Amino acid sequence: MSRRSDAKPTMKLCDATLGELPDGVLTPSYDRSKLSPGLVHIGLGNFHRAHQAWYLHRLMQQGLALDWAIVGAGVKPYDEDQRLKLAAQDYMTTLIELSPEGRTAEVIGSMIDYVPIEPGNAQLIEQMAQPETRIVSLTVTEGGYYINPVTKGFDVTHPDIVFDTTHPTAPKTAFGAMVAALRLRRDAGVGPFTGLSCDNLQGNGTILRQAVVSLARLSDPDLANWIDANCSFPNSMVDCIVPATGPKERHLACTLGVNDVVPVTHENFRQWVIEDNFCAGRPDWDKAGATFTDNVHDFEAMKIRILNGGHQVIAGVGEVLSLSTIVDCMAHEKIANLFRKLAREEITPLVKAVPGMTPKTYVELIAERFSNPHIMDTTRRVAFDGSSRHPGFIIPSIRDGIAAGTPVDGLALVSAVWARMCEGTREDGTQIEPNDPFWDELQRTAKAAQNDPAVWLAQTQYYGDLAGQPRFAKAFEEWLRMIWVDGINAAVDTYLVS
Repeated sequence: MSRRSDAKPTMKLCDATLGELPDGVLTPSYDRSKLSPGLVHIGLGNFHRAHQAWYLHRLMQQGLALDWAIVGAGVKPYDEDQRLKLAAQDYMTTLIELSPEGRTAEVIGSMIDYVPIEPGNAQLIEQMAQPETRIVSLTVTEGGYYINPVTKGFDVTHPDIVFDTTHPTAPKTAFGAMVAALRLRRDAGVGPFTGLSCDNLQGNGTILRQAVVSLARLSDPDLANWIDANCSFPNSMVDCIVPATGPKERHLACTLGVNDVVPVTHENFRQWVIEDNFCAGRPDWDKAGATFTDNVHDFEAMKIRILNGGHQVIAGVGEVLSLSTIVDCMAHEKIANLFRKLAREEITPLVKAVPGMTPKTYVELIAERFSNPHIMDTTRRVAFDGSSRHPGFIIPSIRDGIAAGTPVDGLALVSAVWARMCEGTREDGTQIEPNDPFWDELQRTAKAAQNDPAVWLAQTQYYGDLAGQPRFAKAFEEWLRMIWVDGINAAVDTYLVS
């Protein structure tokens, strides 16, 4: 790919115009009409298109995996708008890579269809039941797996799950649709498929297995046993910073000569580490740069604790200080120093090295990636859904630090900043718009915690028994009181000189 910075006449993205796109835009070299489906992906947002779909596209560019094309899918009403936009451009996407040195553009064509969104998900179930569907992959967010926050088991009481249990042939959820399709496959003798989670959850394959098998067991124990015995759910670790798409990103695509209503920008880094456990075959993703290994856990622990955890370290502070982007946060000397000190002293001692990368080296790599001036990833996006992200990315480090006797003061500060952010105002007096599925409840608790910090830690659905851990609870209370009296900057300064 060649670098492009000058504006060009734009061409609507579709199959018919691929040959007319500017020379600097890389396009599929394979005949898309010869592709056949092999993979259904549920939750077709920006990350999937910049990551998994790109890996498959790169294989196709080599003349490989032509029978593994993607059929997109969703189970939420808003997914239909995305489907229509992609259908209008023959399901292709312009990926714009933003590196510190410049930008490049590539049209990927690995997706060939998108199942219509409808109540009951009949067409999605039918597609997953087809023999050619050998993998069903998902990006449904960290909070989308119906995990009981206290037991960490499957939440059988959630209204969506109760509905799917009583309507197994016309379910609401992605997991209900997977169960219904697997029932059809078993009864027809088609065989199982692999369920592949691409969400930022440690042990994401194990969690996906829990969701599918547990849901099936509620209505059909024999089917649950068949799924558990025959389907595979490999764990995986995914990594690429992919901002949301808005007018700026669409305009950027136009300046590169492509009229794409849903382009995707991304950083110049990707990583995909996967257990090689696929019951119905798989593409050779390793030939496009993915890593197959039996040791996904250490890779994902490093990434989730340092990158995803690091995002939560800086995003809460940035939001309260009215910093719009992650780049702005890293340009703020105190926040950048907070990330490095906390990561080095409180997170990396609890993280194992992986082949080719030590935890300390990884911290510097992440600092560089967060500081990429061309990635306009908003603080708001990164701070979204703290009720899932703190339990997933921050609290495990707190628990391990307490168990190991390593410092947890900075991690306690991060929790105090989250409580401050959820109160709903910034230090300049502006309002923070609701940014969590449980925002109202979090805001009520945060307001009460302003006078009684213990109220925040009493949210056992997030903190479990951590309120009873004196080293952490005392530090949290001191930080939150300091933040409310002296401000975020004073608290960060105090931590940095400690």
